[in-house]
Amino acid sequence: MNGLFVAGGRALLGHELVETSLSVADGQIVEIGTINRSSAPSLDAGDLLVLPGIVDIHGDAFERQMMPRPGVDFPLNVALVDTDRQVIGNGITTVFHATTWSWEPGLRSGDNARGLLEAIEGLRPRLAADTRFHLRHETYNLDAEDEIAEWLSARRVDLFAFNDHMDATVASLEQPHKRQRMVDRTGLSGEAFDRLVERVTSQADDVPASIARLAAAARQAGVRMLSHDDDTPEMRKAFRGQGVAIAEFPVNEETAREAASGGDAIVFGAPNVVRGGSHTGWTRASDMIAKGLCTVLASDYYYPAPLLAAFRLAADGILQLPRAWDLISAAPAQAAGLTDRGMLAQGRRADILLVDDRLPLRPRIIAVIAAGRLVHLSEPGRLAATPIARREAAAAE
Repeated sequence: MNGLFVAGGRALLGHELVETSLSVADGQIVEIGTINRSSAPSLDAGDLLVLPGIVDIHGDAFERQMMPRPGVDFPLNVALVDTDRQVIGNGITTVFHATTWSWEPGLRSGDNARGLLEAIEGLRPRLAADTRFHLRHETYNLDAEDEIAEWLSARRVDLFAFNDHMDATVASLEQPHKRQRMVDRTGLSGEAFDRLVERVTSQADDVPASIARLAAAARQAGVRMLSHDDDTPEMRKAFRGQGVAIAEFPVNEETAREAASGGDAIVFGAPNVVRGGSHTGWTRASDMIAKGLCTVLASDYYYPAPLLAAFRLAADGILQLPRAWDLISAAPAQAAGLTDRGMLAQGRRADILLVDDRLPLRPRIIAVIAAGRLVHLSEPGRLAATPIARREAAAAE
């Protein structure tokens, strides 16, 4: 399907909802407010919202398709195809799979990171969502530095994040339930896991220099960087000084304010908004949004969350829907350097959602257009020579 006409609907143009129609061809929005005079199929958007596709710069829920239970693996190509259906069904047309490469074996090992990168590269033409690779580097994983630098140089990494969960790992060793969950994820015995943690933590003095070298490699390659769970303003300043301009899940308001003062993109999790708070007990995302200290929402661990979060913010009176939608579309696209998407405008990539908003807290995706292709449709009767298109054509005679 090369062309498509989206007839009627309340389209988000800039920061306003406007009754209009869109013409799509060759993967782009070619005209707005025009009459369908071609043979292109028409999609009836009457009574629906017409919104830009969601851009998700951090989501790791695909791990549940890879390993639905500890020690139970499924092929990566099966996991990615299933994940593609999930993201598209939730309105995500651009997805960055946040892949952790840790010092651990198992789910977050180097072998899994390599396999996932190769699978994404191989499957990308077959996937409906524009699927990209967000590498989450555990900074104590010093043995991986050279290979990661090669990936950055070759531009195989689309976003690069610095993670440091070592303090939390060490603290969890004294909590049997958390410790066992980590042990199960690695496939090691408890004793072997403890020895591994001891060996890795002994290299702490080498971590800052490794971060500096990898940040330089990413800058050289033009790969945008994030720092994860910054917990002090000083930490955020230090990362910004190395070109890391995206603050991902700052732990407290002081750190988020430092990020805002430096003009950084500030990412929080959309599940935090939907649930009314962080599952870790940290910063409440809705409060940060109300204070202007959040610019991007990401799916984090739950793909339905961005869509639900935008409507939750509107229902709670925190932001009007057009501003809330920016957090999951235009702003993440800008943070990731994707200038061709995130809004409905002539010449932009045709990533378009048709959404039934009659139940404000339970929006329903009716149709998804990704790069000009209709890839999801829950009401097939809307695809036709629609009454709306015929009325508009008659009015123009």
